[in-house]
Amino acid sequence: MTIGWLYLLIASLSEAVWLYAVKFMDVKALRAMGWGGLFRDPLHAKAVLPFLGYAVFGAGNVIFLSMSMRTIPASTAYAVWMAVALMSSKLIDVLYFKEPYDGMQALWFACILIGVMGLRRAG
Repeated sequence: MTIGWLYLLIASLSEAVWLYAVKFMDVKALRAMGWGGLFRDPLHAKAVLPFLGYAVFGAGNVIFLSMSMRTIPASTAYAVWMAVALMSSKLIDVLYFKEPYDGMQALWFACILIGVMGLRRAG
């Protein structure tokens, strides 16, 4: 695996984590806490964690994707990046959040995986 493909994998996984940071952001809780609440009660920091994840993994996602495109064509990198992020988020949904899935979803995800492997072999 070349360094560009490793960067692309890191970017894709960062995208999947970023997605859940967005999902769990609660602006109302952050506003209710205020800046003083952050320092008075460490448990209030829980409302800040999704925003930190949003910033850190969002930035990591963009940085590593751009680094991967130095050695991988942009169209290939974008397709693989989105496919791996999509499959990672589905795995997180199923394994961690116990979301339902069926055989048809597994079939279509297998098609995506075959496409990613084909792009990897071709590029």
